[in-house]
Amino acid sequence: MQSFIDIQKKLLPDLLQVLKKRYSILRYIGFMQPVGRRSVAVSLGYTERILRGEVDFLKEQHLLSTNTVGMSLTPEGKKLLEDLEAVMRELTGIDVVELELKDLLGISKVVIVPGDSDKSPMVKGELGKACAASMKKLLVGKNIIAVTGGSTMAAVAERLSPENSHKELLFVPARGGVGEDVHNQANTISSIMSKNTHSKHRVFYVPDQVSTEIYESLIKDPNIHEVLKLVKSASMVLHGIGDAITMAERRKTNPEILKKLESKKAVGEAFGYYFNEEGEIVHKVLTIGLQLEDLAHIPNVIAVAGGSSKAKAIKAYLKKAPSSTILITDEGAAKALLIG
Repeated sequence: MQSFIDIQKKLLPDLLQVLKKRYSILRYIGFMQPVGRRSVAVSLGYTERILRGEVDFLKEQHLLSTNTVGMSLTPEGKKLLEDLEAVMRELTGIDVVELELKDLLGISKVVIVPGDSDKSPMVKGELGKACAASMKKLLVGKNIIAVTGGSTMAAVAERLSPENSHKELLFVPARGGVGEDVHNQANTISSIMSKNTHSKHRVFYVPDQVSTEIYESLIKDPNIHEVLKLVKSASMVLHGIGDAITMAERRKTNPEILKKLESKKAVGEAFGYYFNEEGEIVHKVLTIGLQLEDLAHIPNVIAVAGGSSKAKAIKAYLKKAPSSTILITDEGAAKALLIG
């Protein structure tokens, strides 16, 4: 028997287009609220006249409220938006694509959010929301959660909220700092995650990449050794996947290594490992923290990366990732992964 949505697609196609339009408006306002009408029109590509008509309708349905600072969702609007998400997943076929990608990549699960984070910063927030939801489903009893750095992980941190159950959470940085904005370093992100979940965290003040001599010296330090032991015993890892050259430049990699990465066609990076399109490791940075081989012993590994530009990096890394990995990505990356 055909589903009700399949019947609607054939008999009432215009209705489905209207539904998609109003869903996109509610979703954008829900993420950016309070927000002005002009900003919504420009961001979603509607004329102000069309948007005005839609906004008036949504206000009549008590889904939106407006004041001097802009539009916001009412409690009824928030509830409807949550209910609509499952319907829109079926409408757009996202749930089918998730299963196709799961089989293609050979991993445990794929979760796809609408949009392309290369084109809209809102989508990165949706990646964070999806990761937070997946993470909460996996928490049991006492949890040590190792976290890497990056803007995507920062988006995850923003979307975490306190656990209502009697679960213990301890956040630890998965590695030392990369030469990047302090707000996107693993120490900062694990601190924000602990604050937003009313839990605990440990700091890990060591460089991301070191010489062999410094490495041998640092791991003998009692404090560093203690945190490193916690990192290695994590029950969950939350991490991003980077574009190889972008990550190398962020690490202020010397020109000789950059040339090596380009000549060996590196496309992806994770945990200090650089991969080519075949998933082969073409370069490894000596880092203090979680190593690729450690992931095999960690029950829950969640990789978060989106944007069509990240497709090659995601595919390359996942050829080496444990099969238990859960990938949180967006439509932009998902479509590019299926094509490639």
